[in-house]
Amino acid sequence: MKVKEITAIIEAFAPLSFQESYDNSGLIVGHPDDEVSGVLICMDCIEEVVDEALASQCNMIISHHPIVFSGLKKLNGKNYIERVVLKAVKNNIAIYAAHTNLDNAPGGVSFRMAEKIGLQHCKVLQPKESLLSKVVCFCPVDAAEKVRQAMFDAGAGHIGRYAECSFHVAGTGTFKAGEEASPYVGEIGKRHEEPELRVETVVPNYLLAGVLEQMLRVHPYEEVAYDVYPIRNKLSTVGSGVIGELPAEQDELMFLNSLKTSLNTACVRHTGLLQKPVKRVALCGGSGSFLLPDAMAAGADVLITGDFKYHQFFDAEDRIVIADVGHYESEQYTTELIYDILIKKIPNFAVRLSKKNTNPVNYL
Repeated sequence: MKVKEITAIIEAFAPLSFQESYDNSGLIVGHPDDEVSGVLICMDCIEEVVDEALASQCNMIISHHPIVFSGLKKLNGKNYIERVVLKAVKNNIAIYAAHTNLDNAPGGVSFRMAEKIGLQHCKVLQPKESLLSKVVCFCPVDAAEKVRQAMFDAGAGHIGRYAECSFHVAGTGTFKAGEEASPYVGEIGKRHEEPELRVETVVPNYLLAGVLEQMLRVHPYEEVAYDVYPIRNKLSTVGSGVIGELPAEQDELMFLNSLKTSLNTACVRHTGLLQKPVKRVALCGGSGSFLLPDAMAAGADVLITGDFKYHQFFDAEDRIVIADVGHYESEQYTTELIYDILIKKIPNFAVRLSKKNTNPVNYL
């Protein structure tokens, strides 16, 4: 397989357009047309992981965290980032990162974390906006259903858990065909009136080009009248964090202790207990302190994430329990998620999980 075939599988699950503006997800080292002999999946692409890839004859590394976040001005090996890139280039190893696009994807990092804790009825805690467009197409009545179905098949019309969502209204279109036109209806040089349907639906921006291509392919008109509007509606299935419920209420201290097992962490830093049962839980893999207002607004009893700073714990205001389980610990099952995404599509390909623990934080 080629690098671009591997990355296409990941990006079908977590499109790069889902990543945050500060991020650097995608192919960092290597060429899309390079042949891949094996894939090694890790959390962080450090030097030991590149050595592991070489030893296991894997010439592609997929990490959660990008090895390069900002531009490299020099490549002389003065730090671990430069040394990793140099070693990868010298040994023809491709490096790909699936970071915040995987965090924000439906069923992404936080959803896998929620699964480990046993949450039910999960949904995105902070949905992203400005990821959608509205496509409006004007069709002759007899072709409207075919056009609409083609757009649905290309990915249009999803609102939450509902598919094939659209709206149409009847009207009259007018046009006059020029001398070199080949009109579907009407005569050249004469203004024609045609009963038409205005069909409109929503489309995720990363699917927009494909939806328009299929719409144009099946539309009978030589020149198709259509509009594309950017909309600020939130895409409910894409975004940061997860909110869900435990199958049954749990004692606060018992629940916090259970996190040490379910999330395989040696330490849980938390705010004061509120002496009430835990039922509704919010969480976010990685650094999720920015979600505290959303968690409280959603009625969560606990927010689980990593990287809370000292003064941020005060922001709980005795309204919610903050449980900081550590950055690495909250994301450690991401490698398992990437593995499952790939194996589902290429079950017989050489895909391996790194055996290196890349957590830079140690506990006594």
